[in-house]
Amino acid sequence: MAIVTVVSIIGLWMAEFYLSSLWTLNSKGFSELSHRLPYWDFTNLWAGSRMAMDGHVALLFDADGYRAALRGMFSPNLPNQEWSYPPNILLLGVPLATLPILPAYLIWTVGTVLCLWLAIRPLRLGAALELAIVLSPAVIWNSVFGQNGALTAALLIGGLAAAPKRPLLAGVLFGLLTIKPHLGILVPFCLLASGNWRAILAAVCTSVVIAVATGLFFGFDVWHLFLTETRPLMTAIMEAPYPQPYQYNAITVFFTARAVGFGLGPAYAVQAVATVASIAAAAWLWRPGRLVSHQERVALTAVLAILATPYGYTYDTIGVAVAVAILATMVSRPPRLILAICWLWPFVAHLFTHGGYCLGVLIPLFIAGWMLLSVWTRGRKAQFSGEPSLA
Repeated sequence: MAIVTVVSIIGLWMAEFYLSSLWTLNSKGFSELSHRLPYWDFTNLWAGSRMAMDGHVALLFDADGYRAALRGMFSPNLPNQEWSYPPNILLLGVPLATLPILPAYLIWTVGTVLCLWLAIRPLRLGAALELAIVLSPAVIWNSVFGQNGALTAALLIGGLAAAPKRPLLAGVLFGLLTIKPHLGILVPFCLLASGNWRAILAAVCTSVVIAVATGLFFGFDVWHLFLTETRPLMTAIMEAPYPQPYQYNAITVFFTARAVGFGLGPAYAVQAVATVASIAAAAWLWRPGRLVSHQERVALTAVLAILATPYGYTYDTIGVAVAVAILATMVSRPPRLILAICWLWPFVAHLFTHGGYCLGVLIPLFIAGWMLLSVWTRGRKAQFSGEPSLA
């Protein structure tokens, strides 16, 4: 209990420090923390959606034109930003863009955290652990960045949690996750391994409906422009020489390989190994007959999703917070101090990276390794003792 209290106090202090720094503005109206508008990445969703509303959706796919439009909206001193999302996220952004940016930002931030809370409710963790997740450093850091990590975690975890008993709902959530498709790499393999054809069909149908709706509202050429303009731009950003300022919060195998001196080819090779291993682990985990609770399966898959993608940041690690919460309830778990470090990690990962130690990916690696070993060991013991496995 003492370690939980201490960690909570540290977490709240760090949250207050970062959030107050974020909203302390300099003479140019930029945040002292980010040197950008305090809405940070939400600025792109709001402004890009407003451009689309005004009939200028093509600007989203013209980096120079988009930056000029942003500076015309906000400030001539605004640092370079770029539109990085698939166009279907405009279906979420346009309603928000009808409001001034501050209330839109508050609705987005509070609303996506509420979605996260609703997504973890079926895991039946109890009020205290649910609160620990929605107020975790990963969620706070997501709010500091004005990012969509709480929403994408809600869609992934909610879909995985619902898949066995509510496959149609799961498929709809997975279809919505196409706003950030690289976080859903493992989903098809989980559904195939479990034979959940209804969820697969629902996901495909939802994705098609969303793609068509996006085309009808904003023009079908947005999909072509996304593939020919936005995707190469984001690939170039991901492949930029290390270090770049935005890479300090990176937390994937690919970025870690770049940090230790690997070139693009070797870094992609290491990431490919991690991706294939994550797919194999997820498929193994979702096959019927594993001696694992559904809570563990969902949380572990959310952690593996971070290891499977080359592009991810600390605000994408909410799945780690869920896994830590589940591990805290188990008899076979890491020491509580280790769990506390894993929970707090998103607040401090960039400090290590600034110091030349890109260690961010070690936390999801450790959590995934511990949970996989626990499941495998439990299964082996059950096999030798003749105990029945869990479906």
